[in-house]
Amino acid sequence: MTELEAMFWSGETLCARLPSLIEPFSPERVDCAAYTLAVGPEVYVSPNDQAADPTTITVRKLAPGDAFTIPPGQFGFLLTEEVVAVPANVIAFISIRARIKFRGLVNVSGFHVDPGYRGQLTFAVFNAGPAPIHLKRGQPIFLIWYASLDRESTFKKDGHIQMGIDTELITGIAGELQSFAGLSKRIKDVDKL
Repeated sequence: MTELEAMFWSGETLCARLPSLIEPFSPERVDCAAYTLAVGPEVYVSPNDQAADPTTITVRKLAPGDAFTIPPGQFGFLLTEEVVAVPANVIAFISIRARIKFRGLVNVSGFHVDPGYRGQLTFAVFNAGPAPIHLKRGQPIFLIWYASLDRESTFKKDGHIQMGIDTELITGIAGELQSFAGLSKRIKDVDKL
């Protein structure tokens, strides 16, 4: 492949190539030149002032259709339902669907998936909006685009298949986080005294 042939994959190319790269694959999830991934079986939401003991909050397992919320000002780790593979001659880019972003959910995890990666994707998110964001397992909210590189890269991921949320990730945000909404509520509660 020459440098001029490096490009983003079209919807037609996604339909042809993704059945061997995304499991489970559903052709109806091809959205123009992207593929829509769903919320998977694990979630972590940082505790707020409503938690009895913030230090005991950990990764939560979700059954199909289980719902959860991300309160304003809180972080979360959301796992994809699908196992994704990125060939060594490809890079992938990830985002959150606009209708979810417009509610205030911001992707803070990064925006690409390295060549050679295989596994579920973990999205680090922050609710920058004024209200809780309600989501559920199986909800299609993530987008992934694939782009061919100019050649197969020797600089690629060669590690294990990543499954589940790595508990090392939550260590940095474990414990109660003070959101603007939580601080505003505390101020109002003190004013009532």
